[in-house]
Amino acid sequence: MANAERIYADPSALLKLYLKEPESRAMTAWRAKIKAPLLVTHHGRVELINGIGLALHREFITRGTFDAASAALDDDFSRGRYVQADLLWRATLKRAADMSRQYTPSLGCRTLDVLHVASAIELDLRIFVAFDSRQQHLAKAAGLKLIVPA
Repeated sequence: MANAERIYADPSALLKLYLKEPESRAMTAWRAKIKAPLLVTHHGRVELINGIGLALHREFITRGTFDAASAALDDDFSRGRYVQADLLWRATLKRAADMSRQYTPSLGCRTLDVLHVASAIELDLRIFVAFDSRQQHLAKAAGLKLIVPA
């Protein structure tokens, strides 16, 4: 089992813990095995909050589900299941720009995907959790070990 101190879980993967999505069961089972807190960047936290809000806006969930998911996310931070990670933004953005030049022409990377992989590298987290295939290809190309909960 991977050491949580070495893991970067993409926020779109973590979102599956709060919203019912096809991979939610697999993500929940994987997370239950990882006892230690996971690092989450500030922009990752924003992505989680926004993802829950978008689900309500798109009418995928009810207001009650939105409130419960938001409260569960806040509770996970307050109970230490997640630790807020601080990044050196200049270094992260430089790395992301370099990675964009190197990988986007062949892999078709999206900006947030590049930012998350660059963040993992800058935080010296060598294991990357993701369900998105383009992000998986980028993480592997950048030398990270990939975990896709199943």
